[in-house]
Amino acid sequence: MSPAFNLETCARPNILALEPYRCARDDYKDDGSNVLLDANENAYGPPLADAVSLTSAAADAGLDLLGLHRYPDPHQGDLKEQLCALRNTHAHTAQTLTPANLFVGVGSDEAVDALLRCFCVPGRDRILVCPPTYGMYGVSAQVNDVGLVKVPLTPAPEFGIDVPAVLAALDAAVAAPDYDVKVVYLCSPGNPTGAALRKDDIAAVLGHATFNGIVVVDEAYVDFVADQRTASLAEWVLEWPNLVVMQTLSKAFGMAGIRLGAAFCAAPVARLLNALKAPYNIASPTSTLARSVLGPAGLAAMQANRAKLVAQRERLIEALPQIPGVGRLRGGTDSNFLLYEMLNSSGEPDNAVALAVYTKLAEQRGVVVRFRGKEHGCLGCLRITVGTEDEVSRFLEALAKTLAEVRQ
Repeated sequence: MSPAFNLETCARPNILALEPYRCARDDYKDDGSNVLLDANENAYGPPLADAVSLTSAAADAGLDLLGLHRYPDPHQGDLKEQLCALRNTHAHTAQTLTPANLFVGVGSDEAVDALLRCFCVPGRDRILVCPPTYGMYGVSAQVNDVGLVKVPLTPAPEFGIDVPAVLAALDAAVAAPDYDVKVVYLCSPGNPTGAALRKDDIAAVLGHATFNGIVVVDEAYVDFVADQRTASLAEWVLEWPNLVVMQTLSKAFGMAGIRLGAAFCAAPVARLLNALKAPYNIASPTSTLARSVLGPAGLAAMQANRAKLVAQRERLIEALPQIPGVGRLRGGTDSNFLLYEMLNSSGEPDNAVALAVYTKLAEQRGVVVRFRGKEHGCLGCLRITVGTEDEVSRFLEALAKTLAEVRQ
């Protein structure tokens, strides 16, 4: 329990007073037999050019295209039940997550932005991030006119929270007369680090004696951590009212195209986030597909695909050091990507070499990775997503040839 957290004084007053958008279907649920004349929908349905073949193909995927003229469920109760079932491991608490602990949005980015709008006063408040980290935290802060406090992670390859430095930054914010830190964003496993953060370090930030703010743990890659029972801290929001845990179906579940993210949080925080979201923010096809992959068959397929990716990750870890010009693994192995140095002819990590390799791989050999050399602690580094067996084979061959050309 955070000694200083008080939702009534942490959240913006206009958000606390916000009355969420309501529709008639909040009061009268559609059971399939009602005549729905409340939402100005088109009663004749969508004008699909080839309705028969399209709807037949969609039906095979569990989608009802002919129902697209109706607005989706604004609450997504069934989907939230499945997300809770996925994360209720009781590894961190005896309590049980319920749909009241969830906000679902258009990818995790909607939750990132909603938290800023909920807790940060534009032009005054700030967020704290720990680089190297996901760039959208800073982008959303700038869009919302919210300041940025940066406390770098500890040096590679650990890339852990610098707890004394973070606590000192929060102390300074509490003492400052002209600004406050309202949200701390922690990425675990980190992007681009691939390293999971220590639970005790997160607890130290959550328990800061005078910090009246929210700690967000972004777990986009959590399904690649080895110990799946303890990997996610989602259910820990029941113990820490100032904790928000974000997740997505884009990574391990392979559903990036449907843009579905979730934020687990204490029920009072979830109520605020749900009050300020756009109405009907989760599309019906998105919800249907998400519920499918969270069902028994979908979970089994995800686990099988994850095992294949982990095997290819191990293959990369074994093969990459054998290629001349590849340096150290600089991050962890808790994700579906790896962070490796590219070396110059003197054996030193080199941004010029890494950038040249990145460019030549894409432009000459059709293999696209990510240059991360400008990130804190990532000198000369490329971030390499784990692909299929064939993709990894093509990448390893292309990298060896490209490094030989660049370093000659």
